[in-house]
Amino acid sequence: MEKLAIVDCGGQYTKVIDRKIREAGVYTDILPMGVAAEKLAPYNAIILSGGPASVWESGAPAYDGRIFDLGIPILGICYGMQMLVDHFGGTVAPEVKTEYGQIEIDVDPTCPLFKGLSKREKVLMSHGDAVSVLPAGFRQVASTGTVCAGVWNAEKKIAGVQFHPEVDPTVHGVEILTNFVRGICGLKEVYALEDRIETSIRAIREKVGDGKVVVLVSGGVDSAVTAALLVRALKPEQVYGIHIDHGMMRKNESDLICANLAELGLTQMQRINAEDAFFNTPLVIDGEQYAPLCETCEPEKKRAIIGHMFFVVTEEAAKKLNLDFDHAFLGQGTLRPDLIESGNPDVSGYAKKIKTHHNDVGIIRALRDKGHVIETNWDWHKDEVRQVARMLGLDEAIASRQPFPGPGLGVRILCTDADKTADPEKEALLQGYMKTLPGAYTATVAPVQSVGVQGDHRSYRSLAILAGHGLNTNWDELFELAKSIPNNLNFINRTAYLLNRDEVGGELKSVRSRVCHEEADLLREADSIVTDEILRPMTPGGKCRIAQCFAVLLPVSDKGKFSIAVRAVVTNDFMTAQSAVPGVDFPADALSHIVRRIEAALPDVDMILYDVTGKPPATVEWE
Repeated sequence: MEKLAIVDCGGQYTKVIDRKIREAGVYTDILPMGVAAEKLAPYNAIILSGGPASVWESGAPAYDGRIFDLGIPILGICYGMQMLVDHFGGTVAPEVKTEYGQIEIDVDPTCPLFKGLSKREKVLMSHGDAVSVLPAGFRQVASTGTVCAGVWNAEKKIAGVQFHPEVDPTVHGVEILTNFVRGICGLKEVYALEDRIETSIRAIREKVGDGKVVVLVSGGVDSAVTAALLVRALKPEQVYGIHIDHGMMRKNESDLICANLAELGLTQMQRINAEDAFFNTPLVIDGEQYAPLCETCEPEKKRAIIGHMFFVVTEEAAKKLNLDFDHAFLGQGTLRPDLIESGNPDVSGYAKKIKTHHNDVGIIRALRDKGHVIETNWDWHKDEVRQVARMLGLDEAIASRQPFPGPGLGVRILCTDADKTADPEKEALLQGYMKTLPGAYTATVAPVQSVGVQGDHRSYRSLAILAGHGLNTNWDELFELAKSIPNNLNFINRTAYLLNRDEVGGELKSVRSRVCHEEADLLREADSIVTDEILRPMTPGGKCRIAQCFAVLLPVSDKGKFSIAVRAVVTNDFMTAQSAVPGVDFPADALSHIVRRIEAALPDVDMILYDVTGKPPATVEWE
């Protein structure tokens, strides 16, 4: 069988490469970066993934240089390109040009990698290093200004691209990958993706046997698919469903979830109300004492507490069913991106942690090591899970359900102490940059930070708030400005635009905020308004283009109040995302309706903002 090897250099998008190549009908395996050349020899082609390291730094990941002597076609992506350039004697240097997000590049359509493409292409960049000197035998086939964005060696059939063809913001990325596997590599066979469902069912039966499985069901498509596969693979009496309401659910969500789950065939289902336990329980996690969630500010600690509490509550429920996880299994809807972003070493030896997912905290990893976790979706991305849901016959209300993170509103309530202000030096740098730009926008640094992903690394950096025209802004101009700010000011990874007035006004200060009943209730109401308006179809009977939308509670204002940020994105796999465009991706009047309704219903809210940042440099969620 024809097969392609993906050498994992630790990139956030390695599994996306795998999925896109398999969608092109080619069988793939992901192998670690240090794989010996002998193991790669049976493959017909190799792709070197992106990664967070720099080839010039001491301690850069080691690899077997003989892989370049196998005579196999090779495509290097981002770090993979820099790695092959360095191997063949070229030079990669830091700070040549920093680029994050979708940009236009020049390509050479005479290169077989770009066959059929235009001379200008939109691609996704996420890098800080760049090629400064080409190796002998290679020619430059793509560029951004004076910076090399692609190389090609026709004799060796080795190509490299600085951008990421595997992700959606690279508009013709599928064509580029197809040109590589079908054109340059000459692969002809077709591999069927549908086989994975039967493979998953067989794996469940082999692993569980006559055992019992406790499956956590949040109501989202991920856990619903896991539950459906378990019910299909096992006897009904072997599967126990548990839904935990941790006090951070969306408005009326637990009621709707339990109604939907009853239709999956789960005959043994429990709903557990655990709000007080999640908010108020102090914990010891990996030997460290943690304060209760209602006293915690740091995003990673919040995620660790919530993830640990999920298991504590689940374990207590299992004991009441006379089950324990030394013998029973825990089922959860973990996706491949969850494990990649959590920096799970079982998925990638070099991937950096972006944020800890609740289904990959230490206590879950320990249980996984014992072989007692069932994760039917671990090899899939969100769009694949939706396809599987439909293939399993799940209701479209589940298959297309808006994603909701396990920690729920807990990671959408930004927490801080009162009366913090922005760093004056950062504010001065932002003002200096804004003076170099045309247009009538103002900007200020907010005294809060959020999580981002830049160059395959986690970032925790400042928010910039733009203002100028309220609801009557030029969105194309605004999105370009929002893209340029993080690319030129490395202390900013997210930009939001002020909707309900033309200027910020006074000095922004933080208000005290924690994950508690009052803050959760406030955000729940705002989130209900936001989703109600943005998820309206563009036309009667039309399909919503939004992949995810929600509200974020910001403890920032110039009036001693909270503010609300609206987040709406378009994406297929959630490894990259674009901020949704009003009037294009959702109804043009949705934001004006949101402003009117929030101002009328929620007097504790001051500013109403729209997040205009893509992923990268921001993540979809703020924490």
